[in-house]
Amino acid sequence: MLPEVEQYFRIEKLPHLWCPGCGNGIIVHSLVNAIANLGLDQNRTVIVSGIGCSSRASAYLDFDTLHTTHGRALAFATGIKLAKPELSVFVLMGDGDCTAIGGNHFIHAARRNIDLTTIVFNNNIFGMTGGQHSPLTPSKKRVTTAFYGNLERPFNLAELARGAGATYVARATTYHTSLMTKLIMQAHLNRGFSVVEVITACPTAYGRYNKLGSPADMLRAQRDNAVNIKDIEDSAVPDDKYIIGELYRTEKPEFIEIYLTAVKQLQKKGGQ
Repeated sequence: MLPEVEQYFRIEKLPHLWCPGCGNGIIVHSLVNAIANLGLDQNRTVIVSGIGCSSRASAYLDFDTLHTTHGRALAFATGIKLAKPELSVFVLMGDGDCTAIGGNHFIHAARRNIDLTTIVFNNNIFGMTGGQHSPLTPSKKRVTTAFYGNLERPFNLAELARGAGATYVARATTYHTSLMTKLIMQAHLNRGFSVVEVITACPTAYGRYNKLGSPADMLRAQRDNAVNIKDIEDSAVPDDKYIIGELYRTEKPEFIEIYLTAVKQLQKKGGQ
């Protein structure tokens, strides 16, 4: 492990339990690189995760961390931010954890525009709990609960986040590590609800069921199927491709600031 990031890990918890070829470790490395580049105080940074393969990341990271219940990571993170708004809070979730059992929490955290940095590990599957399809599993792809192909249409997570009210939305892949680090940094600097979707590989379940080849083959597919938003001209992006980069940014009132202002006003009235 590189000395510049070693301080951010609980070394005694390693080696990790992720399968060979899993992209989750790449995402965690980009996260700690972003934290290091931002110069964040390790004692004032909180990592919150839910349940699933991705959410095991909180066990390996040497911050104040919460490994919470399935789909409720954003609910716990909201409580932290309300109690200690000065803290930097990163929320790590898988695609199923975020958009299935946690979908309600996701849209309302976005609607409120709470100052949280959310990183969604999108491997297109419920990996740890049996390989079921998630709301982000592409149509026609095979998983344990759709052996002949998924019949449902998947969410476009970026459009869902934007439509629900997120003020920063971006997408990267585990192939595009430098871009991922930069997007996580920009997401944290945004004052509001920020979402970075990371396309990652699950070679053990999703890749094997869909005959996608080796982990290296799946990384090359990420390279070949990604189109940077800066390179898009007038032509539409084909359905089998996905756009990466900073997809949306705007400014809206942030919920915690509104809440604290209301508290102060009520306290002032109560003292009169």
